[in-house]
Amino acid sequence: MKRTRIKICGLTREADVRHAVQAGADAIGFVLYPPSSRAVTPERAGELARLLPPFVTPVLLFVNASAAEIAAGLQAVPNALLQFHGDETPEQCRVNARPFLRAARVPVGDGARSFDLLEYAQDYADAQAILLDAHVQGYGGGGVAFDWTAFNWSHPQLNASARLVLSGGLTPANVIDGIRLVRPWAVDVSSGVESAKGIKSPELIDRFVAAVRQADAT
Repeated sequence: MKRTRIKICGLTREADVRHAVQAGADAIGFVLYPPSSRAVTPERAGELARLLPPFVTPVLLFVNASAAEIAAGLQAVPNALLQFHGDETPEQCRVNARPFLRAARVPVGDGARSFDLLEYAQDYADAQAILLDAHVQGYGGGGVAFDWTAFNWSHPQLNASARLVLSGGLTPANVIDGIRLVRPWAVDVSSGVESAKGIKSPELIDRFVAAVRQADAT
């Protein structure tokens, strides 16, 4: 049985990190984008990342960050995977010579069908994975899903089961449908497991993880 990996993003509290790990998260995301309501400083990200056991990956999310800001994040969390969520070019993503995720901000509604995902995946062929998110104001975490039926997920250039991370508006209620349709390598959730922005709900985390495992079994 294929096991869909789970990333929980936008964590700000020790209790939430501990519960996410206990529930079975494979990766924990820390937002280093100051305008975000879920933002933490590099120092705070370092404190939270030190709670992670082996084989749970810390991910640092950047939006159009400077080289100095990225360096500060990596100094605080040296083993982090980078996630670029803004307008970064392929060259800007690879300049750190570190593994990275590249977020594709897919238009919502009918606009999704005009988004050339195949070209995007090719442009960022160096990315460890392409993270599919809805194009919302504020660079993610808006609780909005794009049209999952807009793309041919079986296309070999997408390599969905090995290289795509489904994100954007996922919740315990809809993640089963998303996994069954896309069959991604991983799913990424933030607002869908929150009681308030930046405050994760243990109950919703448990329900989300259970739903992912249910999808894997079908």
